[in-house]
Amino acid sequence: MDLVLNVADSYVLSPYVYPASWPEDGALRQILSLLVLTNLGAAVLYLGLGAANYFLIFDHKLMKHPQFLENQVQREIKYAMSSLPLISIPTVALFFAEVRGYSKLYDNVEDSPLGWPGLFLSMISFLLFTDMCIYWIHRILHHKLIYKLFHKPHHLWKIPSPFASHAFHPVDGFMQGLPYHVYPFLFPLHKVLYLALYVFVNVWTISIHDGDYRVPGALTGAINGSAHHTDHHLFFDYNYGQYFTLWDRLGGSYRHPSALLGKGPHDLMRKLQAEGKLGEAEGKLNGDSGRRVARKEE
Repeated sequence: MDLVLNVADSYVLSPYVYPASWPEDGALRQILSLLVLTNLGAAVLYLGLGAANYFLIFDHKLMKHPQFLENQVQREIKYAMSSLPLISIPTVALFFAEVRGYSKLYDNVEDSPLGWPGLFLSMISFLLFTDMCIYWIHRILHHKLIYKLFHKPHHLWKIPSPFASHAFHPVDGFMQGLPYHVYPFLFPLHKVLYLALYVFVNVWTISIHDGDYRVPGALTGAINGSAHHTDHHLFFDYNYGQYFTLWDRLGGSYRHPSALLGKGPHDLMRKLQAEGKLGEAEGKLNGDSGRRVARKEE
């Protein structure tokens, strides 16, 4: 994060915001700057990438699904934008520790213990490490003692849109994002690669909520795509993973995507439409009434 802070200091904050008497390496100034940059960056990534996906990839036909709520997209955005500032508070504490030099982030490839191959290996280990951690954090958040407190709001979106990707309770959002911030305190990682992975994480999180169920056939059993994650929203206790299906298979929570078996959301819509019941089913389940339907996690 210090790369972003340095650019902001050089081109915006030092020339136009802070007085010259306030040094760039002052702790309070860094914390305030990080708080602004983190919130601004989170909003730009969420709204920008979410909108791009919504208009270019997301299948808008899913908005006619009986379990797609009334005004759902607006509600997802409102919930996410109210949670992100709260998530940023503990996140900034971790970014501040990075800026102060407590992490294992490095500037030059030569600083890597393994050189260029180390960059590739760190990228793979980052994905494997965070996928493992998020799987277990996600399962814990589904425990009956804490589910209703923190994770249940995210499961309001049975048929998610890309904007559901960040629509979490603040505690839920921070806990599932924590592995990304912990990794560079445990393992060496290039600063530019860290930023690239941070953007990738946001792209991926949005993509598994976008209803685009296409996955190359050979990777269906290994990659946790949108089809897998949609089943998590629909059936609650399956497919907790973030990128891969490995931990779901090891943990006994893997479910082959119903959308790839001809039993997914699109298939239900086609069936209801053929029976002339699509509008009727939508009227019964859509909007606030959809939340009162008896479901397993209730």
